[in-house]
Amino acid sequence: MLNQLLPQRVDNTYHGHRLALWLFSLLLLMKIGMNLGAIFNGHTVASSADGIPLDTFTPAGARAVLSLLALLGLSHVMVALLCILVLVRYRALIPLMFLFLLVEHLSRRVIFQVMPIARVGKTPGFAINLVLFALEVGGLTLSLWKAGDTPPIAAEPERASG
Repeated sequence: MLNQLLPQRVDNTYHGHRLALWLFSLLLLMKIGMNLGAIFNGHTVASSADGIPLDTFTPAGARAVLSLLALLGLSHVMVALLCILVLVRYRALIPLMFLFLLVEHLSRRVIFQVMPIARVGKTPGFAINLVLFALEVGGLTLSLWKAGDTPPIAAEPERASG
């Protein structure tokens, strides 16, 4: 399993279950969409999806929260772009990227337990995060699963122009 997480050769050869590639793509699409929303529509995301009572904050406090939310969104988009590069060019690292995303997700949960954010009412953020967690766990499991004697999935070789 360690050889699948940290392959000696990083290429476009993928040894896991094909479904994990689809789950990885879906996960990235969801993350990019959510985080672009946090960057460009932060007030709505913070107040409705996350349940943060921005109206109770001072104007400067609300701006600070929205700025931090946008910065967090930007960092998540950058990680997602790195994941897209892995999906397109370096598929041998797919299990490692699933593990990375899962550890990041769980670390955020721990931080929110230690330093909770005041929230108002029930928010869809919990359900969405549950779906993301399921995709990460399922994708990691499938990406590490070697299905019998099936050959590894490799992208088509590049054709030499000439």
